[in-house]
Amino acid sequence: MSASPRSDKPAGRFRRMLDRLSSSQEDLESEELREDAETAGCTRIGDCQDRQIVTVTGTLRTVTLRPRAGVPALEAELFDGSAALDVVWLGRRSIVGIEPGRKLIASGRVSMSRGRRVLFNPKYELRPLGRE
Repeated sequence: MSASPRSDKPAGRFRRMLDRLSSSQEDLESEELREDAETAGCTRIGDCQDRQIVTVTGTLRTVTLRPRAGVPALEAELFDGSAALDVVWLGRRSIVGIEPGRKLIASGRVSMSRGRRVLFNPKYELRPLGRE
């Protein structure tokens, strides 16, 4: 005997609710970031290949000042729920609005450095604070 379609729907909602309650905060944030990337039409960071021109979106996890070859460089780790990518602005010590927890969209050519994806001097757009 099969269940009616109507009885499947509450079980699905109940299952989703239980999944959300049993998920960690990091899992929930990762899922939300992946959905943001899909709705913005961006490439998932986990799908980015070396030398590919991409537009990605996510949340800045860390922002540090780290010189590269004697030149100041502002580095930030961008996370979109699938993977992380380093965003590096050469010759910059700080950029207004670039801070941990801020969401942004970045465009440029991905390169690989020490096994990590990196975007050097990308075009970027800060996401409005009210949407976070």
